Parts: sequence; C-alpha cells; structure tokens
Amino acid sequence: MQTDLHLPASSSRVAAPSVTQVLRITYGLVPIVAGLDKFTNLLTDWSAYLAPSVATHLPFSAHTFMMLVGVIEIGAGLLVLFRPRIGAWVVMAWLVLIALNLLISRHYDVAVRDLVMAVGAWSLGRLSNGAPS
Repeated sequence: MQTDLHLPASSSRVAAPSVTQVLRITYGLVPIVAGLDKFTNLLTDWSAYLAPSVATHLPFSAHTFMMLVGVIEIGAGLLVLFRPRIGAWVVMAWLVLIALNLLISRHYDVAVRDLVMAVGAWSLGRLSNGAPS
C-alpha cells in the first residue's frame, strides 16, 4: 500500500504563508532574545559554550566575545523580521558556525539542536522565495 505524503497543491499554497510567518517570528525573536542574554547570562553562562581552543586565540575575554556575538545575533534576528529573504540565510549560516564551535567543544547534543534549527532557517529562506540560484 502506497501513501502519498504530499499535500494537494491548493493546501500547500494555503499553508505556506502561515508556516512562513511562524518561522519568521521564531527565527527573528529567538536570536534577539539569545543575543540580549549574552549581556545578562540569565538563561545560561554563554562563555561555557565557547570552545577553549577558540577562546585561547581571542584578543579579549570570552565574555567580551560573547557580547559581540550577542550584537550579531540581535542584528540577524532583526534582519529575519524585516528582510526574511536575506535574514534566513544569515541565521542559517550563523547556526552552522555555532554548531561547528559546539562540536569542537564536545557539546554534541546542543550542536545537533543548532543544526536542526539551521534546517528550519533554510526552510524559511526557501519559503521566502530567497533560495539562492
């Protein structure tokens, strides 16, 4: 017995805008919140996730680096909210870079989560008609 997992074209066209909006809000707000938290460390001590081999090569403290990361994340989140066709790809690339750092520092579970989130950002990019040619 074969089942077709694809929605009819009419259902896809109706669902796509709502899915795009949910992804846009999610991938806009989450980086902004995470970026702001780099300044307060209320959610976690973000410096603990920086690979020691990376931290030793920085010209400043891990905390200062994380504050710079926070500024970039806030900007990426704003870009997703206001220019999702570009922002989705920026957030996707950023999440892959974060996952690579997490793999180096052996935070495998969090790295996998960030790679899955990168797939969601890729999906937003595709749905926003911003797929690279």
